[in-house]
Amino acid sequence: MRKLQFIIALSVVLLDRITKKIIADKLGLHESISVIPGFFRITHVENRGAAFGLFADSPSQWKIAILVLFSIVALAIVIAMLWRNSHSMNTTAIALSLILGGALGNLWDRLVSGKVVDFLLFYIRQYQWPAFNVADSAIVIGAGLLVLEILLSKSPASEKPAQT
Repeated sequence: MRKLQFIIALSVVLLDRITKKIIADKLGLHESISVIPGFFRITHVENRGAAFGLFADSPSQWKIAILVLFSIVALAIVIAMLWRNSHSMNTTAIALSLILGGALGNLWDRLVSGKVVDFLLFYIRQYQWPAFNVADSAIVIGAGLLVLEILLSKSPASEKPAQT
């Protein structure tokens, strides 16, 4: 099962790297392509902060080092959880594999250039979600799967037959 988990994580990293390279090569910084007018466009932005631009405006010279350290700690935790859960390919394993791939994709950018390329921008009129990328998407989908699994799982106590 570890092989499949590795393939999922590697696929996320590769798709993330390829899409970021295409955007960086084809679009100038802050250039956009309207895909669905009034709702979605591809735009080249660079994020020096955390996910969805958090802390991007922070003047701290330690910001990148802290983000890299946080990413490494998170990766260690995800890898440990995947290792313990490697006996089966279930929702948890898929979710953790997506999170691993996404975290590696964004860590790569931070280590190489100190910034992350974001390009997916959804908006309605003046309201917009912060731009994000494939790695961010994988992390959010993985986290969402974990939350759903927790919310929908039955506790061992509720699985016991009722005694009469």
